[in-house]
Amino acid sequence: MASLIDRQRQQDDAGLLDDALADAVRRTGASAGGVYLWDESAQALGLTVLCGVPVEVAWPWRRVPLGSPVPVSDAVREDRLVWVGSQDDLARAYPRAAASLPYRFALAAAPMHGRKRCRGALMLLWPASHPADATRRERSHIAAVARRIGRLLEDSAPQAVPAEPRLTSVAPADDHPRDDRPFHAAMDYLDRLPEGALGLDLEGRITFVTGPTESMLGLDAGRLRGTRPWQSLPWLDTSSAEDDYRTAVISRDPVEFTALRPPDDWLHFRLYPDAGGISVRITHAPEPGTTQPGATARFPSSAPPHAARSGRLYQLVHLAAALTETVGVRDVVEFLTHQVLPAFGADGLVLSAADAGRLKITGHHGYDQHTIDRLDGLPLDTDLTPAGHALSHGIPSFFASPRDMALHYPRAPRISDKQAWAFLPLIVSDRPVGCCILSYARPHTFDADERAVLTSLAGLIAQALDRARLYDTARDLARGLQQTLLPRRLPALPGLETAARYLPASHGMDVGGDFYDVIRIGPSTVAAVIGDVQGHNVAAAALMGQVRTAIHTATGNAPSQVLARTSQVLVDLDSDLLVSCLYAYIDLARHEAVMASAGHPPPLIHQPGRSPRVVELDPGPLLGIDPGLAHPDTTLTLAPGTTLALFTDGLIETPGTDADQVLHSLAQELGRLDGRTLEYTLGALLQHARPTAHYTDDIAMLLLRTAAR
Repeated sequence: MASLIDRQRQQDDAGLLDDALADAVRRTGASAGGVYLWDESAQALGLTVLCGVPVEVAWPWRRVPLGSPVPVSDAVREDRLVWVGSQDDLARAYPRAAASLPYRFALAAAPMHGRKRCRGALMLLWPASHPADATRRERSHIAAVARRIGRLLEDSAPQAVPAEPRLTSVAPADDHPRDDRPFHAAMDYLDRLPEGALGLDLEGRITFVTGPTESMLGLDAGRLRGTRPWQSLPWLDTSSAEDDYRTAVISRDPVEFTALRPPDDWLHFRLYPDAGGISVRITHAPEPGTTQPGATARFPSSAPPHAARSGRLYQLVHLAAALTETVGVRDVVEFLTHQVLPAFGADGLVLSAADAGRLKITGHHGYDQHTIDRLDGLPLDTDLTPAGHALSHGIPSFFASPRDMALHYPRAPRISDKQAWAFLPLIVSDRPVGCCILSYARPHTFDADERAVLTSLAGLIAQALDRARLYDTARDLARGLQQTLLPRRLPALPGLETAARYLPASHGMDVGGDFYDVIRIGPSTVAAVIGDVQGHNVAAAALMGQVRTAIHTATGNAPSQVLARTSQVLVDLDSDLLVSCLYAYIDLARHEAVMASAGHPPPLIHQPGRSPRVVELDPGPLLGIDPGLAHPDTTLTLAPGTTLALFTDGLIETPGTDADQVLHSLAQELGRLDGRTLEYTLGALLQHARPTAHYTDDIAMLLLRTAAR
């Protein structure tokens, strides 16, 4: 009984969310919208409810990893309203999204905050007629609507992200009875006209057919209603016809095109969309090569009757663009897991790379470890599964059921409980790179469109995997170099606590030139150093080691002289890379610190009983520019219990934020953490500056605290 009540409550809450989305679309004047819910386990946003556009249009965007460069993820990750006013704006800010959504529209994405945390994102679309710039009042209204939905979600039962988003209607139900007489009069009027008329809902299904339309299209109304035109009329099964429908739905622009009904009847279609559906006017068109006055007819290309659907083509464009952003092998595996599997309805993945004549598994999803151990290391010519044959011949293999598989590979179906498979060979320039296996929990028939897209996608995956393996090799070399150059442990000094951390950028080479160091000079003196070498590659890491060596050599002089001598070393090395650096000489016996900066962010200081603040330094030039330029010294008094926080610019500089505001906010957070251990304080400051743990740049941080009395 309790479970029945819980299910009923979940259904009721789902209905409330559907109604809330429809209400948000109506209140903001949008034409379509969607609600993305945050999936903590997958670190992704899942499209849960959709209205105003077909599911097929949103198919590539059903699950959006938090790090993806798309408006909804930016809205959640950066906690702000994202406005995209036109297709040009979309192409500039989100080129990958623009490639797969080549329509004119405006878009807003806003985080849905509850009282405690962000629950996801609200996405709203407007037709092309909407102004490119949203007013301040409109932005405020959109944000308020998103907050209202966030609080609704917080007060309702938790909702799981469905495999396919629910569709809800924008228009409210009309319960008022209608007089049928005007309807019949309108039908009589339309039937007397020498042209056809169709009504389509926003899903593309035919809802209304007039008498003349039946003869013009060659099918009666009963066979047309409830179908999509390109499904019930084979001669309309072209990518251009479906794309015109999509343009009308998303952009809300009138669209027209001309198509041939065999053998020689040319028909002209005009689509007039609004928030409730699409009205289609059909007339006889002139002969090919001529155009009606004022018309902009577009004739179908010579594509075969079963050309790939435009949705599939856009899906391939979207996936191809996304693959270009993968860097390492782990990125490729995550891309396949989170985007390719949902796009094709698969639930299992095995990605293997060709290595020394064997298939070494580099990533998997949906398989237990015992199965993976059995598949790992198979020879390239294995006959246990179709992987070897597919790779050696370069031809994908598709098996719709275990029976199909057993006909050619009797042992393969017993390896796992999967029911259908696609074996995609990964080949680059006639060189085998590996094999990608997509599997299904149920029998699955692969139609011609799906096979064509998967075959094309395999070539892109092969290039991405080959590139990723080379990158991983270079990264491992660079990381090894960097780890040997950073101090393994900080020296212990009576009266001084230290803590440090280095965090690589969350996307990229995972290596850079950020560094820190604590150098013991005497019984009560120490130097604290933090710096940042320009770049994120092996050259930056190598130069970082040379800079640290130069600083060690010069230590013992005044901070300004240390920086000047290090700058001279960089000039002598003739490096193209510049270096920022902050050097602090700390004398614990005299309770003071002398600092000098070479274009580096100032440190934070908190002294017991005083407000935390940003240290005011007179910054000198970056190292490597001109060793003759001064790096002025600044002297600070260090009372017992003083905490100093030194860091690189990756902590405070984020696109869309003010670095000075972040800096002062961090200072206040440092004061709030008074009394905590340095390790706890370090983690809390990182969390405060980067709550999503998405680092666009390397971060190095060094904390020092003098002993309390």
